[in-house]
Amino acid sequence: MYVLDLRPLSLSPCLCSFPLPVFSPSLSSTDSSPPPAAPFNHRIVTPKPHQIATFYAINKDEVLGGGRFGQVHKCVENSSGLMLAAKIIKARSQKEKEVVKNEIQVMNQLNHANLIQLYAAFESRTDIILIMEYVDGGELFDRIIDENHNLTELDTVLFIRQICEGLQYMHKMYILHLDLKPENILCVSRATNKIKIIDFGLARRYKPREKLRVNFGTPEFLAPEVINYEFVSFPTDMWSLGVITYMLLTGLSPFLGDDDNETLNNILACQWNFEVDEFTEISEEAKDFITCLLIKSKSWRMSASQSLKHSWLSDRNLHYRLHQKKPPSNNVLNKPSSKRTPQITI
Repeated sequence: MYVLDLRPLSLSPCLCSFPLPVFSPSLSSTDSSPPPAAPFNHRIVTPKPHQIATFYAINKDEVLGGGRFGQVHKCVENSSGLMLAAKIIKARSQKEKEVVKNEIQVMNQLNHANLIQLYAAFESRTDIILIMEYVDGGELFDRIIDENHNLTELDTVLFIRQICEGLQYMHKMYILHLDLKPENILCVSRATNKIKIIDFGLARRYKPREKLRVNFGTPEFLAPEVINYEFVSFPTDMWSLGVITYMLLTGLSPFLGDDDNETLNNILACQWNFEVDEFTEISEEAKDFITCLLIKSKSWRMSASQSLKHSWLSDRNLHYRLHQKKPPSNNVLNKPSSKRTPQITI
């Protein structure tokens, strides 16, 4: 149980400008083409009771990622040699199995280049294993904290535009992600800025007539309505997108406190600003984009479709100017701690 200190709401003015794009010479660095599709056609997956070793070789020594529910390993399909990823989720009780099967049902509905694709699933007495599309670029979180990687504002434009495209598709399919954060965004390769959204373990089907509440998530990225146990909808994901944008541009987490309680208080008070030094060289369009998302009242936030029309993501003249800008003198943005924040139940 958290004791929440409700302080007065303070909002920056939101311009929310949506100009028609003005085309200028194309830039390879502003490549808007989608990431490569999965090396297999979209499929409807049902968990099989077979022994997975009959069909796949899982490399238990190579951990690609993990969380509170299990680990992800590289694996190979025996019959084809196809490289894939195996997410091993501990699920002993019927309730735990239903949670994983919800993730499978969600992924069965999602067929988009910016969303990781499901290939197969296997169920045993103690776990369920999801076999998924494999990409080798690492987490977007790792790019943020990498001292040797110079993340520019234009890089952030490319990342955020793709996340918006994935969200736009999910929301058109009436699915909420509800756990958007840099750890749940994978880079397709280390040489490009192409990304795919992963981890649909907390995702929910949105039914407007059935008011949905949730009481879980990762503290830094929770929207105010989640903390207040109010109804969630598409704007709940858009708040998280605003937090991610702020982090990518500055390396700072806008609401992070000394503990979870302080973080939640900061979110409820909508306490954030552009007064840190890291925003000195950031464009006004980027600041306006964030301002149009980090709004306490969810009905005032931009949708994914509106975000894609915002000048920060759509104005090619702006992108050209960003391309011409010199990188920061220290060649890196301020880097946050490498510590990952776990999910919590409120």
